Amino acid sequence: MNGNSQFPTHTNILTQPSLFGPPPRGGSARANVDGGSRGNPGPAGYGVRIEQDDGSVVELKESIGIATNNVAEYSGLIAALAWAVAHGVSRLHVRADSDLLVKPVRGEYRVKRPGPHPLFEQARALARQIGDVKFEHVRREFNKDADRLANEAMDEAAAER
Repeated sequence: MNGNSQFPTHTNILTQPSLFGPPPRGGSARANVDGGSRGNPGPAGYGVRIEQDDGSVVELKESIGIATNNVAEYSGLIAALAWAVAHGVSRLHVRADSDLLVKPVRGEYRVKRPGPHPLFEQARALARQIGDVKFEHVRREFNKDADRLANEAMDEAAAER
């Protein structure tokens, strides 16, 4: 997220259109999300890979300057949820390799530190707008595309320094 923005801006959006036309509004999608920083805090970014019902793929990534891993992870989640809201997705399956992200949004852990709390609340509000959101923790090897995009964003953040 940029310093003055409430929502992440998507400066690098890559879309692979479907051969079958646009997906119907109200469909479902699967989003793999990842975020990180080099140093904690350090140059940070997130990556999101969204696969829609029709097989089309959307990739989002953004360098977010200097931030913590946790802020970068939540920024990726918020980007995925905001994209789903904007595109009328009514069922979203979110996959991430961070327990510090997945367990709080599932209600298994409380967000104790004040820093990520506003991001947590923003993610919950967006998830409520979608309706049916499932959160799944996956091992890193099942989150490679989102990890690749997050690393590209972190490279961009480091280059901006």
